Amino acid sequence: MGAATHAAPPKPAGCLIEPDQVADVGSAVTGIIEKLNVALGERVQAGQTVVVLRADVERANANAATLRTQMDAEVKAAAANLELARQKVVRTQQLVAKDFVSQQALDQAQAEQEVAVQKHTLARSQQRIYGQEQAMAQAQLGLRTLRSPINGIVVERYSNLGERVEDRPVLRVANIDPLRVSLMVPIAQYGQVHVGDRLSIHPELPGIGAVSAQVAYVDKVVDAASNTFRVRLSLPNPDHRLPAGLRCKADWPVAASGAAPARPTPSVAPALPAHTPIRPKAVAQPTLPLHLPTATTPASTWLRMSVALARVPTHPASPKTASFAVSKASQPISLRFSIALADAR
Repeated sequence: MGAATHAAPPKPAGCLIEPDQVADVGSAVTGIIEKLNVALGERVQAGQTVVVLRADVERANANAATLRTQMDAEVKAAAANLELARQKVVRTQQLVAKDFVSQQALDQAQAEQEVAVQKHTLARSQQRIYGQEQAMAQAQLGLRTLRSPINGIVVERYSNLGERVEDRPVLRVANIDPLRVSLMVPIAQYGQVHVGDRLSIHPELPGIGAVSAQVAYVDKVVDAASNTFRVRLSLPNPDHRLPAGLRCKADWPVAASGAAPARPTPSVAPALPAHTPIRPKAVAQPTLPLHLPTATTPASTWLRMSVALARVPTHPASPKTASFAVSKASQPISLRFSIALADAR
């Protein structure tokens, strides 16, 4: 029988459980913190307002720009002047047709109409510029409002109410659902794991058992210094049961062995020639205890033993008697000698 050789499973790989995303919330402009809407450890949603800076000037500019966009008097005045110029051109054309005025009057009316058209276009363009100024003022005002870029938990607060914000972040938000598991794997195990595979993760936290994580990324570039490659997994954490920053162990999948265990080959009896007679095997008989007669044995006992042995047929007629004869032929010499001695007596 042949046995397949099974390779020892690789040891669990060391890993680190980290937040899936970490964002430092800061301001693009310099200002004073007016409101802090979140506390340390509080959950926030993407787009939620977390910090508000003082914005009195920016708010005033935004209001003025809004009022300018609502002032449409110039556009209406230009439209009325344009309509008057068109009517004047029509009347002048009628008078020229009746030879009441010269052609010069018609040319002048048409020129005035063109000027009215340009003034109306300029008024409408100015109105659009006011709209862009309003958008710019609103954008400047929006820079004074800091919002969370991701869903997560506030893990750090670097500033307090009333402090000046310049080039440093105000607070840090970390997303811990899902978590990210990072591990460095020796190059000898490259190709044994693929994106979508599931690995068992054992966090080093009392009371927490093994959890399942899915491979999200396998590095295609090997670190030459350590001769390892990086694997990242996604670990769901809906109830925030696991904190980030834990060390862990990852059970590496065992590669399936390609060799199947060898099965014993049944032995085949050699074929016998056609003319060879098949003889039945002798049936083993149980070995009986041997009690040899002694010198003190009575003569009657010797006589009965001799008569019993003499009655055995020479040619057995049945398998039972044949087996008995075979057993008699195989008797030890001491027993045959005793029988012969009894016969002689």
